[in-house]
Amino acid sequence: MLFSRQLHLPSAEEALKGRAEPGFPVPDRHTVLGNPLTGPYPEGLLVADFGLGCFWGAERKFWQAPGVWTTLVGYQGGHTQNPTYEEVCSGLTAHTEAVRVVYDPSITSYAALLKLFWESHDPTQGFRQGNDVGTQYRSAIYTHSPDQQSEAEASRAAYQSVLTKSGYGDITTEILPAGPFYPAEAYHQQYLSRNINGYCGLGGTGVKLSDPSDGGSCPIGIAPVDG
Repeated sequence: MLFSRQLHLPSAEEALKGRAEPGFPVPDRHTVLGNPLTGPYPEGLLVADFGLGCFWGAERKFWQAPGVWTTLVGYQGGHTQNPTYEEVCSGLTAHTEAVRVVYDPSITSYAALLKLFWESHDPTQGFRQGNDVGTQYRSAIYTHSPDQQSEAEASRAAYQSVLTKSGYGDITTEILPAGPFYPAEAYHQQYLSRNINGYCGLGGTGVKLSDPSDGGSCPIGIAPVDG
C-alpha cells in the first residue's frame, strides 16, 4: 500500500473537493461470498463499518467470520466526495480505509464483530498501523444506530482497561455516527482472495476481549491472550 506523509486531518475547507459521481464502477458481487456488494441489502441484515489499517487484510478478517453476508472496502470519515485511492493516500481527503460488514444478527452479533475488530489490530497507534503510516490507516468505528454507538463506546472502555494493564497506551479509535461510505476501486475489493500472498499489514496486540456472554450484549469481560 502507498504511504502518506500527511499526518494531520485536513478541515473540510482544506480537503480536496472530489466529484459529484463515482469515477469508477464497483463489482456486482463478492468474489468469496457470492452476494451483492452494495445495497439495498435483504431485510433483516445489519451494517457495521470499521477502519483498522490497510483494508485488504481487514476485509478478509471479516468475510471469514460466521454470519457475515457480504463485505466491501471503501473510504469513510472524511470530506471529499467520491475520492480515489490516490487522493485518500495523499492525506488530503480526511478519509480512512474502511470495511463495510453486512451481517445476519440471527447468526452473529455486533458484539462479536467488535471483538474481532479490537483483536485484529493495535488501536493505540494514531495515524498508523504497523509499518503503514498515514491518516488513512487510523482506527475507526462508524455506527449506524444509537445502540451501536453505545456498544462500541462500552467495548472501547473495556478494551482500554486491559490494554492499560498490558502496558499499552491510550486507544485512538474514533467512534462516530456513520457518514458517507464511498466504495473503493474494483481491484481493492476482496484483494486477498485474488492475491493469496498479497500484502497484509495487520497485527493485533495479543490482548483479547472475552466472548460476549449472551451473543448480543456488549462484551464487558476482558482477558489476556493465552500463552
